[in-house]
Amino acid sequence: MSKEQNPNREKARAIRARQRVIGRELRRIYDAVAQEPVPDEFMDLLRRIDAKDESGKKSS
Repeated sequence: MSKEQNPNREKARAIRARQRVIGRELRRIYDAVAQEPVPDEFMDLLRRIDAKDESGKKSS
């Protein structure tokens, strides 16, 4: 069966190929971001939130 005889099959194959490329690129970007260090300002904010949560638990 040639491409001209089953255009839906070829279209589905092209969509899957595009999805694989998009998935691969998203994983690559996610991995790169996950490897970045957490900024000091953000860590400081998390520490303050944790400290506030702990003080709230002790007083209740």
